[in-house]
Parts: sequence; C-alpha cells; structure tokens
Amino acid sequence: MHRLFAAIRPPADIRARLLLLMGGVPGARWQEDDQLHLTLRFIGEVDRHRANDIADGLAAVRFAPFTIALRGVGTFDRRGVVDTIWAGVEPHDPLAHLHRKIDRACVQAGLPAESRAFLPHITLARLSRPAPGIDVFLALQAGLFSPPFVVEGFTLFESTLGRSGARYAPVADYPASGG
Repeated sequence: MHRLFAAIRPPADIRARLLLLMGGVPGARWQEDDQLHLTLRFIGEVDRHRANDIADGLAAVRFAPFTIALRGVGTFDRRGVVDTIWAGVEPHDPLAHLHRKIDRACVQAGLPAESRAFLPHITLARLSRPAPGIDVFLALQAGLFSPPFVVEGFTLFESTLGRSGARYAPVADYPASGG
C-alpha cells in the first residue's frame, strides 16, 4: 500500500523563514525542512494499481503558474484541543482552483471526492496534548508574511509513518502547463 498526497513544496528561502520562527511551544513537534509543504489533496492509502492511476490522472492536470505568499499563522483543533499550528498562504483562489482540478483527477481514478473544506496552509507543528505558549506564539507570529513566490508545479508524495514522525518521498513532479 502507498500513502499518498499531492502538495506544493515551498522554495528554500520560504522554508528557511518558517524554520526560523519555530519554537516556544512546549510539547510541539515542529516540522523539519523536508516536511514543509502545502497539501493540495490528501489521497491516503492506495494499492499500486490505484497509485499508478492517480499518478497518470495528475499528469493531465493543467494550470498556469501563479504567485502566492505566506500570510499569518493559525491552529486546527480536535474536540477543542489544538493539535496543529500552521502558517497561512494567500491568495486562496488559485490554490483552490488547483485543488479542485487535482480532486477531479483523483475522483476519475476511483477515489471519493474530498469531503473536507480546503484551507491552504503549511503545517508548522503537531501537538498531542494541550500545550502552554500557543497563544503567545500566535500573537508573536500574527504578522507573518513573505515575499511572493511562484508556484510552477506540484508533487505527488508518498508518506511513510515511523517512530520519529512522517517521512515524505517525492513520487512524481507535475509542472505548470499554461492553464
């Protein structure tokens, strides 16, 4: 089985900016450089045949390059307990458009349509229990921004879960094509 997701890998200077702000929340498991990405579609566990169909379907996704930038920070929670700290990304429209195209390709490959709302973000940390310092971190980083950067493609990644967290390996790259 292959655990897959489609994502944008930010450029090195953007990842470096994110790595510099990580810290100050006891118990947070901060992402490493090779884990920083913007998920466009979580695919999940699929067999080799379905993985090949998905890879082929993603190759047909057409989109023009577009520009985005980091903007602010936030959290996700599960049952009222924060479990994820993230950096926001704007503008949302071109990302949402690409997300929909990728989702359609996945549906055509036999997967169910994405049921969760799409909120473009880059995960910075995961938490397994309530942690002090989250509010201070959010206040200090509320003004997070970056220079704009161009999205010139996306990547299909395979995720392998281990004791030290998830490891991501690129499977295939899909360059922008003009629309």
